[in-house]
Amino acid sequence: MRSIDWLQLALYVGAVALITKPMGLYLVRVLDANGKTWLDPIFKPLERLTYGLMGVTSDKEQDWKQYTFAMLLFSLVSCLFTYGILRLQHLLPLNPQAFGAVSPDLAFNTATSFTTNTNWQSYTGEATMSYLSQMVALVIHNFASAAVGIAIGAALVRGIARHSSQTLGNFWVDLVRTTYYLLLPISVVFAVFLVSQGMIQNFKPYTKAKLTEPFTIQVAKTDEKGQPVTTNVVLMVQAPRLDDKGQPVMTNGAAMMVDVPKLDDKGQPAMTNMPVMVDQKVEEQAIAQGPVASQVAIKMLGTNGGGFMNANAAHPFENPTPLSNFIQMLSIFAIGSGLTYYLGRMVKNQAHGWSVWAAMMALFLAGVLLCWHSEAVGNPIHQRLGVAAAGGNMEGKEVRFGIFNSALFATVTTDASCGAVNSMHDSFTALGGFVPLFNIQLGEIIIGGVGAGLYGMLVFVVLAVFIAGLMVGRTPEYLGKKIQSYDVKMAMLALLVLAVSILGFAAWASVSQWGLAGLNNNGPHGLSEILYAFSSANGNNGSAFAGLSANTPWYNTTIGLAMLIGRFLMIIPIMAMAGSLGRKKISPPSAGTFPVAGFTFVVLLLGTVLLVGALNFLPGLTLGPIVEHFVTGQGKLY
Repeated sequence: MRSIDWLQLALYVGAVALITKPMGLYLVRVLDANGKTWLDPIFKPLERLTYGLMGVTSDKEQDWKQYTFAMLLFSLVSCLFTYGILRLQHLLPLNPQAFGAVSPDLAFNTATSFTTNTNWQSYTGEATMSYLSQMVALVIHNFASAAVGIAIGAALVRGIARHSSQTLGNFWVDLVRTTYYLLLPISVVFAVFLVSQGMIQNFKPYTKAKLTEPFTIQVAKTDEKGQPVTTNVVLMVQAPRLDDKGQPVMTNGAAMMVDVPKLDDKGQPAMTNMPVMVDQKVEEQAIAQGPVASQVAIKMLGTNGGGFMNANAAHPFENPTPLSNFIQMLSIFAIGSGLTYYLGRMVKNQAHGWSVWAAMMALFLAGVLLCWHSEAVGNPIHQRLGVAAAGGNMEGKEVRFGIFNSALFATVTTDASCGAVNSMHDSFTALGGFVPLFNIQLGEIIIGGVGAGLYGMLVFVVLAVFIAGLMVGRTPEYLGKKIQSYDVKMAMLALLVLAVSILGFAAWASVSQWGLAGLNNNGPHGLSEILYAFSSANGNNGSAFAGLSANTPWYNTTIGLAMLIGRFLMIIPIMAMAGSLGRKKISPPSAGTFPVAGFTFVVLLLGTVLLVGALNFLPGLTLGPIVEHFVTGQGKLY
């Protein structure tokens, strides 16, 4: 943990703090239907034209049900649009590599992924998607899903700020203004910056490079129709190796494991279909090209995370320099951080906005320090064997970024619901991998996705105020509004939806053949891979413990459903709570009113997040990364 890394951490936190106020002030203008911005001469005519084409009356506001229905309708139509493009990709232009149609289950998974701002990718981008699919089917969602999240966050803030009001704004106005005045211009400037750093932006066919040292790989054999040829093989599991006396063979205090056939209920070996593998000689390398910078800009600013390349921000074409790495991390937090200032300005209590920001940053710093320390310490097994630590655990990390920048990026991308990665989280140490998994399971409320982080944290704010009211024996109040049973029920419903879906899908996969077949690791690390996948899907993050082979019909379908649940079944009760808060009258503060700013409030909010949000997942985390941490210390790897 070098001094230069501490300096960079301080620089990053300082930069986030510096951009929070100007971003928040600009958001106040953008999210006001009549707000004035310096971009009005450019976008105002386009805004009016868009309303005319959509048949939208910009000064007509909607109640929470109308607002939510408009959001769901827009999301459904855009999801079907993307699904259609992916299925017809082979017939559409801008496909110089002649990629075929995306399979139905993968198209469903991808369409729901980008619609929900998750950007989970069960495919290799440069080997699956045409330029048209990347630019139209996917990048459009990078703008639209980010705008939807910001709109929902703004609607909830209006519900808190207004009183005796039936309306929360107009979804179509928020969608259009956020896209035109915020996401589009910033993305253009950011893309130009990224090109200046060496990121590619073109429509060229992939470059073919002749290898000086050809090599042979194994690939799946296909039939005349291009379908994989499979064969039945015995499903293997690991069991302790036994000596001549039937006792487990021990090494370094742990049982030596060997592969043995898995038996079915009748005691017969369980069979599974596996692809037939054949040798293929590789004599040339295809170097991917394409419109990368334009996609990366909005994937970061909109906390989308889906990469043009499979390696995402670890690829030099997506993250060429240390400066591009730093600015990409900063852009992930930029809008979410500014929304906390927007909250304070809208409710006329700026100290409250800064207190919410302080709670988020406290959780962020705790995660960074734990992840950084765990990766810097490295693998204890290597240390006992006398293997050089190379400054820590460098497995799965870019040498040009090193330990600190990998740990910082991993924490930032999972604090926000971004999911972009510049290192492989599956290769982190047990506690290093615990941090991104825990961040996601908190509900992506540490700055969080654009809009989603704010409305997720405000759910905890309502619960914290409710708990404070119970402790002092008074009716809970939040900014002059009484928090009643309906509000608490909606807040808890939003949290329970997340927990039930994550744990339910993960439990199902961990005991099902389709779930276990995708594992490349067993034991607690295998459980962590499954738990991470469904946490990432429900949390709309999109990053993965990539040892899990998830491009199968079962995983594509269940993860797709989890993404829909985590996005929309959480938004609906939050919007109901926003409508309830907006209808309430404001009561003047009294001596017993709990202050929602300052150190005491921050501590209470942090306690609520950790106790209410995290305890749901403690058993799963214990069986996964926590157990793995202790057994790794005993010399056992998975």
